[in-house]
Amino acid sequence: MKSNLILRKLRTEQPNPLSAGLDYKSSLEIARIMNAEDAKVAAAVKRALPQIARAIDWIEDALHSGGRLIYVGAGTSGRIAALDAAESPPTFDTDPRTVQFVIAGGTKALAAATEVSEDSPDLGRQQIAKRKPGKNDVVVGIAASGRTPFTVAAIQEARRKGAKTIAVTCNRNSPLEKAAHLAIVTQVGPEVLAGSSRLKAGTAQKLVLNMLSTGAMTRLGYVYGNLMVNLRLKNEKLRERGISIVEQAARVSREAARKALQAGGSVAITLVMLKAGVSRDVAARALRLSRGNVREAITSVKRD
Repeated sequence: MKSNLILRKLRTEQPNPLSAGLDYKSSLEIARIMNAEDAKVAAAVKRALPQIARAIDWIEDALHSGGRLIYVGAGTSGRIAALDAAESPPTFDTDPRTVQFVIAGGTKALAAATEVSEDSPDLGRQQIAKRKPGKNDVVVGIAASGRTPFTVAAIQEARRKGAKTIAVTCNRNSPLEKAAHLAIVTQVGPEVLAGSSRLKAGTAQKLVLNMLSTGAMTRLGYVYGNLMVNLRLKNEKLRERGISIVEQAARVSREAARKALQAGGSVAITLVMLKAGVSRDVAARALRLSRGNVREAITSVKRD
């Protein structure tokens, strides 16, 4: 009973007066109400930018040291975490083990709701323990309410094992915030559909995770300018995108970019070849020594 009372007091659980009588509204009115509420999300995230920046630095340091970024969540939060983890290898050419996710209920919860599992602290501890978090890792717990037992317990366990821990939530002074070393709190307020945290809260979480992974990977040098120079050329669309990136970054013709990419095999290697005027082998070696930092690889080859 006490738990239910605490839940009802959370801002993300309260009815939104601006969407009262939603079932009487026309389709356009519903869309306008939701759009107006969604416009508040970016401002909520903006207020948390100092904490987000600190988290980016932690993740950069962890990955640079060979550690991992591990997301933990349940329901919508877990699925958003899984999406960010899944997109990191094709976007930044990272090892799939570098960015991981743990979701209450396991991978089957990606496609079907498994609400009961999120109430188990024991499962949270067990699932994160399987990943063997340590001092080189950063573990990020995501929960709109900030009180999901599975996620709170996982963060507590990861912290006990020496990992740096971060809470991403939409309510102040939550158990998750208290369990973590650092809290990113995006106070988006009541949802258009009361309690449906897949809406504004989910959007805020997605924006935060976008910043954490993209910010850290950019700081590590897996981005050149604002270009995805580490994307994997797995299909025709991505190969065409790779040609365009080489064309823009190296300032060569499209045909020259195409031929160079064919010789280089990857955008990053091709870019080092063209910018530094070196062979594929030299470019590849420079990238290995720079741990994939494209700009650093180009600079080091030019210096030599």
